[in-house]
Amino acid sequence: MPLSEIEVTRGIVEGFTRDFLDSLELDVAVAGGGPSGMTCAYFLAREGLKVAVFERNLHIGGGMWGGGMLFPRIVIQEEAMEIVSGFGVSLEPFHEGYYVGDSVETVTKCTAAAIDAGVRVWVGVSIEDVLIREEDRVTGVVLNWRAVELASLHVDPLALEAKVVIDATGHDANVVRTVKRKIPGCRLFTDSGDLVGEKPMWADVGESEIVHNTRQVYPGLLVTGMAANAVYGSPRMGAIFGGMFLSGRKSAELALELVRGGGG
Repeated sequence: MPLSEIEVTRGIVEGFTRDFLDSLELDVAVAGGGPSGMTCAYFLAREGLKVAVFERNLHIGGGMWGGGMLFPRIVIQEEAMEIVSGFGVSLEPFHEGYYVGDSVETVTKCTAAAIDAGVRVWVGVSIEDVLIREEDRVTGVVLNWRAVELASLHVDPLALEAKVVIDATGHDANVVRTVKRKIPGCRLFTDSGDLVGEKPMWADVGESEIVHNTRQVYPGLLVTGMAANAVYGSPRMGAIFGGMFLSGRKSAELALELVRGGGG
């Protein structure tokens, strides 16, 4: 039976509305659909938590899509192989303790695993602000379309609640920067109380520090992936991604403790 254009529209709008309304009260809101954010969401959803990922671009994967300088290959350390192999990704050893894999395969299989686990992924949606309640605790996020942001249109956003928010926005650490900008006198859980900023590339050091930097940086707000290294002043790593997956898993463990423990 032919389907009219109106029925196509109805299916899209009704489906979107149902799923969006169901996302208004989350256990965890993840800002950024790169490897750390998607891995974090995957492990949380496996534990039965209600999780959504908000990605401002029309694609997920962050910097992993392009591999190294548009060569669609990435390097993964042996320590992260359990996570990546669990997504069904095939990698080949090329150096002792290191593997090389297809970046497109890695992004798609990681994302598919997260969605199959129950993660809801919203693309083209920016987190432009946060909700602050309960004695300066982050309790949700404020959303707008990325297209509205790019066009500099004055369109008021919408908001949703989350018990924990995770900044997985990469090098810019956008959610943390928003908190610093919007809350006078805000002190992060760093030595200086400030966002230190990312250092130049040093893959070995950056990879070794990223899991340590994955932590709660403000009540109700965690950082993972390159956002963690940006906040704590560690180097960038380039096209080696094992630390991203390990950081994503650790942030899920920390968020799970906060959600089930009811605080931080």
